[in-house]
Amino acid sequence: MRINSNGSKIVSSTLTFRTKNHKAMKIKTYVQESYNELVHKVTWPSWKELQSSAVIVMIASIIIALVIFIIDFVFENMMNFIYSLFY
Repeated sequence: MRINSNGSKIVSSTLTFRTKNHKAMKIKTYVQESYNELVHKVTWPSWKELQSSAVIVMIASIIIALVIFIIDFVFENMMNFIYSLFY
């Protein structure tokens, strides 16, 4: 920090540079550590495991969609019956 001729303080721009540089280093470290973890520490599924998991997800999605369709169909018919009583 320097003092100007009129007595006011001037903050050095190196503090701003250090802060920005520190943030950039944190981002760089984060990316490096993420890459290291994905490449060396993560156990990726085999092609066979991936296919079986995909089939399970598709079957579960179809079952859930059918359950929602049935609930919607029942409520629609129920509401039509209730409305027909009043109109």
